[in-house]
Amino acid sequence: MHRIDPHGTTPQKDIAMHPSQPSPTRTEALMPAANAMLPSRARSALRDAAAALDLAERYQQPLEMSLALAQMARCYRALQALQPAALYLERALGWARMLGAADQAVEILCLLAETSCSTAELHVREDSRRSHAALERTRDWAFEATSLATHVADPQWEIKVLLRISDVLDRCGDHDDAVELQSRAMRLMYGPHTGPDAAAGAQPDLQNPTPG
Repeated sequence: MHRIDPHGTTPQKDIAMHPSQPSPTRTEALMPAANAMLPSRARSALRDAAAALDLAERYQQPLEMSLALAQMARCYRALQALQPAALYLERALGWARMLGAADQAVEILCLLAETSCSTAELHVREDSRRSHAALERTRDWAFEATSLATHVADPQWEIKVLLRISDVLDRCGDHDDAVELQSRAMRLMYGPHTGPDAAAGAQPDLQNPTPG
């Protein structure tokens, strides 16, 4: 099937990255060796996601395409196949941008930041150059996510996004930036006079934000 791609992916490359029914052999080749024998539930979820994507591609509606591609990415992440997960997320982001859906775009940007961070952690010892490149991508996705978060419909969702990205940046070693995002989240929760020191002290309580 010839597929429309907001990122201009060629049909040949798209077919290579998205078989209608993911091949177990191809999927295992993309996974770490230690994860090659995961429960069939994860593989079944991937097949279900592929079927949903095939259906979405018949109609080429931006929201359905973005949701279906993001679900494919989540399934690949569950299988620890980070490279195809990132590629599906980038395609999903293209459709979300086409739609102008800030909430969906922010969710995908968070997933991209988390996936890139996991890639950096995976290669930190064996391939420092690849790890560094993944960290830079993580920071780019994180910056875009926090910038766009101000446009989401629900203020509580903005808080969760800020804390989620703060955790990613902390994993990257960007501790000052992480604390600044926690402080920004606390200002949204408790008022404008909350500072970075209070954010750092309250960090364990920020994982499940509830207004006091």
